[in-house]
Amino acid sequence: MTAERTQEVQGNAGGGVSEPPGVPGPASATRRQVLAGTGAAVAGIAFTGAFSELFAGTAAARGHSGYGPLVPDPRGLLDLPKGFRYRVLSREGEPLRSGEGPVPSNHDGMTALPGRRGRVHLVRNHENRHNGRIGVPVVDGLTYDPAAKGGCTTLTLDGRNNVLDERVAIAGTAVNCAGGPTPWGTWLTCEETEDKAGTNGYTKDHGFIFEVDGADPRRSGAVPLTAMGRFQHEAIAVDPRSGIVYETEDAFERPFGLFYRFLPEKPLGGTGSLRAGGRLEAMRVPGLPDLSAIQETGACFDGVEWVPVPDPQARQTPIRLQDFGPKGITHAQKLEGCYWGGSSVYFVSSFARSAEGSAADHFGQVWRYEPQRRRLTLVIVFGPATDVQLPGESPDNICLAPGGGLMVAEDGNGAQHVYGVTKRGEVYAMARNRQDIGAPEEPEWGEFAGVTFSPDGGTMYVNCYTPGTTFAVTGPWR
Repeated sequence: MTAERTQEVQGNAGGGVSEPPGVPGPASATRRQVLAGTGAAVAGIAFTGAFSELFAGTAAARGHSGYGPLVPDPRGLLDLPKGFRYRVLSREGEPLRSGEGPVPSNHDGMTALPGRRGRVHLVRNHENRHNGRIGVPVVDGLTYDPAAKGGCTTLTLDGRNNVLDERVAIAGTAVNCAGGPTPWGTWLTCEETEDKAGTNGYTKDHGFIFEVDGADPRRSGAVPLTAMGRFQHEAIAVDPRSGIVYETEDAFERPFGLFYRFLPEKPLGGTGSLRAGGRLEAMRVPGLPDLSAIQETGACFDGVEWVPVPDPQARQTPIRLQDFGPKGITHAQKLEGCYWGGSSVYFVSSFARSAEGSAADHFGQVWRYEPQRRRLTLVIVFGPATDVQLPGESPDNICLAPGGGLMVAEDGNGAQHVYGVTKRGEVYAMARNRQDIGAPEEPEWGEFAGVTFSPDGGTMYVNCYTPGTTFAVTGPWR
């Protein structure tokens, strides 16, 4: 155990954080400019729509406006507001406590699952491609394709965020980007690739979802949930009443991705039940082939249809290119975040660019689908009025905060932050990555990913993608 793993650092008094060179300028305006702000306590956000839609089914927000300015970290790792402290739980390249090898690189999506006696199981994705820096170690019984370097690791923590164990949870998968927790306490990790066996040296087809049991990874093994489809998965959300799993597809080229639902044969059956199979369907909004064409919040579409996917395995043709009949299917660029709130599923289109083939441009949309009404509503439209001279572009992982707000992990140019968003729509900087991975003349900071909260709401866990670092942040959470 290194000093960095055990030492806690607390924010102290200080003013705002000055911006170093490398903050994105006008040239980056073609990327998502959703949030804006530096070390200020509260920043502006440009959006329209019923922002309270994002918090259906959560505790009411208390109307706070952030936690004050970020205090520069003397260790140069993570800036936080006064009164908050972080603990480095794990860093890439250091030895796994299990002795299975080094901590893999490219820390991405993550969840915090409750364990026995107050313990927490952090299940962490590693978005390694075939040429990843430090791959997930191959472990017998937990490896799908020995030629693939992605997968998940699990950290077991006690009630004070001391690391009790750290080991491989699944190996031999590829480009494990995001995913989502299940109502029965497991993690569904998603491969964001469509590579087949023989591509990039892989020995098996990729593009699947795998279930990971954080408490006992060998109980879940390394079995692809093939019935849930083979495509460039991003995230999932499970309807806790019906067990239906909603899935987003982050396709990089047009035709863009689809929004799916998976109807399992054994809904809510617990670990391993998804292996029983089910039916995969794609969303069709009658008369709307591209979601980006809609720009007005409150736009509502009844009679949403779900069309069976002809070949969920995409044996010859990617799903989004398959024949869905004369009415076609509904596409959207950059479908990423997906989560369940109240009686609805919410999903995010991070941006759309007509120059890349979308019907129209936008800087971010949040859609709400109500299964009981078969109704789709555009509830939030972001940008484009955000000041492009400031950081705050390309939000990636999003989670609901226990106090009734959002935490957004930034993945863009320039300085990288975790931003909080109150129910009133105010944006504040919660953390800033200070690990400079660039050159002196051109600084660069790695993105944040995997932001999530402990089951009791007292700790925010978040990853720095590169250099792979997992933080536990505690303090006076409201």
